[in-house]
Amino acid sequence: MSDPFTDNPDLVACAQIVEKGDPARFQAVMAAPVAARAVLFPIYAMNVEVSRAPWVTQEHMIAEMRLQWWRDALAEIAEGGLVRRHEVVTPLAMVLPRDMAKRMDDLVLARRWDIYRDPFEGQAAFEDFIGNTSGLLMQAAAAALGDTDGRTAYALGWASGLASFLTAVPELEAAGRVPLVDGRPEAVRVLAQKGLEQLVEARKFRSAVPQAARPALLSAWMARPILKRAAGQPHLVAQGALMPSEAAQRWRKLWVSQTWRW
Repeated sequence: MSDPFTDNPDLVACAQIVEKGDPARFQAVMAAPVAARAVLFPIYAMNVEVSRAPWVTQEHMIAEMRLQWWRDALAEIAEGGLVRRHEVVTPLAMVLPRDMAKRMDDLVLARRWDIYRDPFEGQAAFEDFIGNTSGLLMQAAAAALGDTDGRTAYALGWASGLASFLTAVPELEAAGRVPLVDGRPEAVRVLAQKGLEQLVEARKFRSAVPQAARPALLSAWMARPILKRAAGQPHLVAQGALMPSEAAQRWRKLWVSQTWRW
């Protein structure tokens, strides 16, 4: 089998961006077939670049401009015309379906929350943030690999995104953000349980996900154990102690990659 990374510095650059900025997804992609890596790395590299745009400057206007740049790039891909030359945008245009490029505008817009220090307007706004970032991202990755249904990918992405967000709560608070609408243990428990419900929802439709698109789902391997810990011991969120041991993480990744059960 030919290696799509051979003599393709853009794909190599995308892989390096993901390896540095999103180690968990990097591990998930490296467990996928080589052909799938060439699809997933540009999508995840775009997500890394968008998600860090609000954090690389203290100037709100500059952060807004960085996000607008990505909105414009995605619009070019969605329109199907000339796309700007860029180490991430160029390979992204080759793998991201045009309809998903249009929808990913919501992902970029959601990241405006990271620029400012305002709390979410309410629980619905928080849940939209999780859906528009993590839900859409997994849905786009699965669609790029041939998933035309999208329900499993979105629900699984939502649950995985919530798990990741809960693990990041102490870091976000240290950075001056107000990550949770209601940080009381009982409210955190309810939120985690909603994430577990999304996992149940994802399982309902997983038979509709073609085998070729399954690598897009692997990055959710830690969602269930994290959400179960948050639901059972919600005080662990504030303590930053949701992640299981390294050994447990390795075992979980191996089990999910072999069974495709989350």
